[in-house]
Amino acid sequence: MKSIWTLLSWGSEGWLDEIAYGVFVTVSLAAATLPFGLLIGFFVAVAKQSSEPSLRLAGNIYTTIFRGLPELVTLFLVYYGAQIGIQALIRTIQPGATVDINSFISGMVALGVVFSAYVSEVFLSAFRAIPRGQYEGGYAIGLTKGQTMRLVVLPQLIRIALPGLANLWLILLKDTALVSAIGLNDILRWTGVAARVEREPFVFYSFAILIYLVLTIISSFGINKIERSVGEREPAR
Repeated sequence: MKSIWTLLSWGSEGWLDEIAYGVFVTVSLAAATLPFGLLIGFFVAVAKQSSEPSLRLAGNIYTTIFRGLPELVTLFLVYYGAQIGIQALIRTIQPGATVDINSFISGMVALGVVFSAYVSEVFLSAFRAIPRGQYEGGYAIGLTKGQTMRLVVLPQLIRIALPGLANLWLILLKDTALVSAIGLNDILRWTGVAARVEREPFVFYSFAILIYLVLTIISSFGINKIERSVGEREPAR
């Protein structure tokens, strides 16, 4: 029977090589999903506060759907549903053709749309916290709507929304564990494989918990540094 240190070592006897790769996949997936979700969430928030009723309705429907569906269901819908839809489309052009959807891209899209639905609510609250006079002041000095948004509103929006977005990042980091269900070799998948092969579930799942805690602690330090940096710049405006 192998010792814990052998199981969690590098090389052919241990599983640390594979688990380290899983950490890389997990962090890469979260990092790729973050800008994707922030961008969509921002535009959904803009739509939800638009004066155009159809845009507000579309934004509300979007957030209602993706906040209401379990993340795992959304993941399966994107991974399997998109594959079926794309194959059906391709077969209208080339009968018999098949297509495989990359699990990393599927995970990024699925987590991104769920993440963006929550991000939109954070941005919407931040938009509402900015006085209307800020917009009017920008227009009064000759700025266009785009310039007012970029130069006046966005800096305040980021400062107000940052605590909420930081919490959502930590949730996103943990939600990446769901992608193991579609075969992506993340932390949870590799520790699960190792646990089954070595019949040491407590060792490997405890190690997975430790890794997620370390990632969360590192993220928390980074978030605190960003918040301090934003806070220090704000009085100088």
